[in-house]
Amino acid sequence: MPPDIDAPHKSTGTGPRPDAFMPYLLLILTTLFWSGNFVLSRGMHAAIPPMALSFWRWTVALLILLGFAHRHLFAQRRLLRTHHRFILIQGLLGVTGFNTLLYLAMQYTTAINAVLVNSCIPVLIVVFSWLLYRETMRVRQCLGVLVSLLGVLSIMAKGEVATLMQVSFNRGDLLVLAAAVVWALYSSNLKQYPKDLHPLAYLTMINITGLLGIFPLYLLELHCGKTFTFNPMTVVTILYVAVFASVLAFIFWNRAIRTIGAIKAGPFVHLMPVFSTILAVLFLGETLAWYHAQGVLLIFAGIIMTTWRIKA
Repeated sequence: MPPDIDAPHKSTGTGPRPDAFMPYLLLILTTLFWSGNFVLSRGMHAAIPPMALSFWRWTVALLILLGFAHRHLFAQRRLLRTHHRFILIQGLLGVTGFNTLLYLAMQYTTAINAVLVNSCIPVLIVVFSWLLYRETMRVRQCLGVLVSLLGVLSIMAKGEVATLMQVSFNRGDLLVLAAAVVWALYSSNLKQYPKDLHPLAYLTMINITGLLGIFPLYLLELHCGKTFTFNPMTVVTILYVAVFASVLAFIFWNRAIRTIGAIKAGPFVHLMPVFSTILAVLFLGETLAWYHAQGVLLIFAGIIMTTWRIKA
């Protein structure tokens, strides 16, 4: 059984708790895993149809989760029934809606465009957090979101405003935007997360709910003749998105938001172009440029402005 990252931690002394930075580490790992998901889904879009990738991703994730979560599911069956509406909504948003829209989008747009459009998520989280729960941001946090967004734009534009102006958007980008809206709603709704619900029980149930939404879409795709072949590359892709982009990333993201809130967590999405660049350097042989460093500095500066408060 993996360590329970939701277990309470005891602090000694009067200084910061030893686990004070854990939510931020979890967010960094989450965006790293999701960056790989963007790169792989675009790179394999011709080999694996979108609904097939989504269906097998969450089927494998469910098999993994059931091995660890079955005891929690049984022990908390009454709590799960009590909050079935919340779980249903979160499953349809975070599993069915977001993944379906994202994988469909990657059939029509580039990974660069997708990451760029996806960078509006922190702003959307702020909007929905205010509309649904009347949460507000300090001026410093608003500026932090804008600074980190400037970092994203700097990387995408390669340091040249003219390059950014030449980026063209298509229906795939509109699908990414719709996915961003869905994910922002999912993240904002985590404010309603039941206090005593175990994270593995929650993730397993939204996984099941999401799969029920994906399954008819997958059958429709098969009916249209869109299939794929299981080979080493497709299997590795499915395993990666199931283990890292699904199980681990969702557990980490959910835990971080429940600890520090959706507004503080949102700007970490801007780390995705940073990790996408690193992955491109490591696996695609691309080279680092000055604008990468500039963008990274702006992104980290914005995240620090949004998350940390300087005490007098």
